Amino acid sequence: MKRTPILIALLMYAAALLLGCGNNYSNLTKGSTGPVPHRALVAQDISAGSAAASLQIVNADTDIKQLVGAMAPSSSWSPKKMVVTPNRNSTVVFSSLNPSDHSLFVANNLKSTVGAAIVLPGMTQSFVVSPDSTTVYAAVPTAPVTGQSPGAVAVISLGANAITAVIDIPAVQFLAVGSLGNRILGFSANSDSVAVITPSNIGTSQPVVTFVGGFDRPVWAYFSNGDNTAYVVNCGAECGGLQASVQALDLTTSPPTPGAAYNVPAATEALVNGSTMYLAGTPVPASPCTGKTQATTCGLLTTFDIPSMSVVGTPAAITDGYHDRFAMGANGQLFVGANTCTELTGTEVRGCLSVFNTLTGAVVVPPDSGDVTGIQPIATRLVVYVVQGGELQIYDTSTDTLQATQVDINGDATDVKTVDE
Repeated sequence: MKRTPILIALLMYAAALLLGCGNNYSNLTKGSTGPVPHRALVAQDISAGSAAASLQIVNADTDIKQLVGAMAPSSSWSPKKMVVTPNRNSTVVFSSLNPSDHSLFVANNLKSTVGAAIVLPGMTQSFVVSPDSTTVYAAVPTAPVTGQSPGAVAVISLGANAITAVIDIPAVQFLAVGSLGNRILGFSANSDSVAVITPSNIGTSQPVVTFVGGFDRPVWAYFSNGDNTAYVVNCGAECGGLQASVQALDLTTSPPTPGAAYNVPAATEALVNGSTMYLAGTPVPASPCTGKTQATTCGLLTTFDIPSMSVVGTPAAITDGYHDRFAMGANGQLFVGANTCTELTGTEVRGCLSVFNTLTGAVVVPPDSGDVTGIQPIATRLVVYVVQGGELQIYDTSTDTLQATQVDINGDATDVKTVDE
């Protein structure tokens, strides 16, 4: 058959594409002809039948799951929580195969590969990445420590793919890192102190950790511009203390100086948008629900103004449970997720997800059951990906309901993150 110049050019172009891809089809999706512009990674932790524990790749522009190229290491794993590095080159994944097997894996977002396991000395609920994307800090509350109570922060080099230092902090459970990375705050279970970590002192004779008291079961912090002040969220009664509050910590003094505590109804998680902090928690004793619901107890969503350190308006009723997922979607829709909430499955279906309209104050509790383990707004669209009850759900922020197109994830979904923004 005679080949025209146009046909020959097309064949040469196709061959160049294949060679350029290096036989790596991990960024291709059904119906696509090239790399996916915006990928969402969905962790699913079950290996059974045709399903394999992996990071499944979804085209976040079209809501189409790619048919080949799910990301997984060569060893067994069970991916749970994910954190994307600030430079978006990597995704750090916590895996928990069983009560004695806990590891971090680093997924290369550029090559769609997963490295070898970094074995942790126990389970972690909280790990953060330094602003320069070189170091991971993982809180391990049960890490064995010679001569003192268990608990440590594992310092992990992303370049070496290994633990390079261990910082002893008894029962450390949660971490917060500032925008500069010169301070990391550690929060321990049943403690009224904040551990202030100075990473630059690791490996020197200078103290790495300074413990600052005067708090009430602190669990999280937001750093001001320049990291001079950390606004610490005190869990209070919900975590076995006395009163939930927001409290400034001056990081410019030595030692750091805590300020006055400003009370809020409840707080286990917070999100800051501009100068406004949104806090979610379940009061103790429990707050009664208002509105058209059969639920008898509810959590509260509080709007807090940082400059004046005061509560704005009346807290809104949301689902109860332990709130640990927060994300701001389009149209001012704040998605709040909890676990171990009071679920309803009869004439009213009610799970652990609440959507708070920051513009009107209205609250929607979608009719879906299960714990919320992942929330990811899609920056280029009016949708939010939510992992609830082991399923990936895609919500339309203009209606706060599930959109018509959904994605079926094989196995049990545990978290979702976008890696291209």
